[in-house]
Amino acid sequence: MEVTEKTIHLEDKDFLYFIGYNDQLLQVIENKFNTLITLRGSSLVLKGSPEEVKSIEAIFKELGYIHRRSGTISDNDLSTVLELMTEEDTTVRARSKSSNPDEIVVYHSAKGPIKTKNLKQVEYVKKVAENDIVFAIGPAGTGKTFLAVAMALAELKKNRIEKIILSRPAVETGESLGFLPGDLKEKLDPYLKPLTDALYYMLSSEKLKTYSEKNIIEIIPLAYMRGRTLSNAFIILDEAQNATITQMKMFLTRMGNNSKVIVTGDITQIDLQNPEDCGLINANKLLQNIEGIAFVYFDEKDVVRHKLVARIIKAYQDEAESKQLQKQQKEKNSDKT
Repeated sequence: MEVTEKTIHLEDKDFLYFIGYNDQLLQVIENKFNTLITLRGSSLVLKGSPEEVKSIEAIFKELGYIHRRSGTISDNDLSTVLELMTEEDTTVRARSKSSNPDEIVVYHSAKGPIKTKNLKQVEYVKKVAENDIVFAIGPAGTGKTFLAVAMALAELKKNRIEKIILSRPAVETGESLGFLPGDLKEKLDPYLKPLTDALYYMLSSEKLKTYSEKNIIEIIPLAYMRGRTLSNAFIILDEAQNATITQMKMFLTRMGNNSKVIVTGDITQIDLQNPEDCGLINANKLLQNIEGIAFVYFDEKDVVRHKLVARIIKAYQDEAESKQLQKQQKEKNSDKT
């Protein structure tokens, strides 16, 4: 993608003071684009695609005119200017004109549009739009986490939320956390990397760094969620099959006003010492009939990675089902005797 850098010199001192004072104004505009906006002295530095830089330049020109005319800029003024200067961008767009029923544009990333790839993903995106909590359950490679991050960024871009929280249980899968090298952050990085990979795909490194420094995007282990109330946020819990029942209850009750929650996991990949304490399986039983909570179930047919991934998943599922049948048969035989 072509990247350009443009400096806008602000000669209007009152407007310059207003922008510096009202950092939220810059944040609202920046959320709308993939372009990085930096205030340096009496200038704004824009770094992004030529088309976006041109649009942002026009936005600040119009806002400067409004400020000179009225001495301030209201939220309504800002919303009106943004609507006029940018194309309408919704989390769940109408299906594209290509007439492909599997395709919904979820988010316009730095590398192009993030789209759904099958009908199950379409169902997923729609349920997130219609509900406050959505559980996405199914095997790896079905796009559960990737689409969740895309939907979160889309909500941030429309300024419907103020922050994104990404979390995972730090469950050891063969290597002890305490024996890994480095400080706590370095020890936890391997557990959280799948989330950062999705973010790096959709955001420029500069933009992600800015969001992280401002705590607009937080990536934290599940244990660090205790005691918090998360309002105006999009909250994602990944690998939820490794959360205990107590942890799942704690996580779901962190939800504050004007927030959305997505919980993703694969109940065939539980790494807990006691699988019966799986919070995802428990939630799947307890929360089915609560209004505002929805469930989406993926299977190997919905895998969007390499075609071999679906075959591998199917082979393991067949083996697990065969073992389960053998176990049931043994139990029946023992009951007869």
